[in-house]
Amino acid sequence: QVQLVESGGGLVQPGGSLRLSCAASGFTLDYYAVGWFRQAPGKEREGVACISSSDDSTYYADSVKGRFTISRDNAKNTVYLQMRNLKPEDTAVYYCAASDPRLNRFYWRLDRYEYDYWGQGTQVTVSS
Repeated sequence: QVQLVESGGGLVQPGGSLRLSCAASGFTLDYYAVGWFRQAPGKEREGVACISSSDDSTYYADSVKGRFTISRDNAKNTVYLQMRNLKPEDTAVYYCAASDPRLNRFYWRLDRYEYDYWGQGTQVTVSS
């Protein structure tokens, strides 16, 4: 059974840091491009960052460039999102998603419709 499980969310003060994890089971994650998305109340789900399967190229939304870093550990079948200098506007439920390489998705566009498998999400709240 294909499954993605996010962890690492929580409450953090502005300027703080968190590291989110996305652990995969039932498939080998390093064959897939993986993205992180977020959804704040009343807003559309937006792409934050993604990492390719081929050469670990990374892509970021402008709103998080220089603050967030996506990486993968193939031995642990896990992808991470390191978030630094967090702002209240980063508050959202964060989801990881995997893009099936057999479908030739345009995963780098950070478009949710280019991703096929989703986790359940983890809440990140940035507040003083």
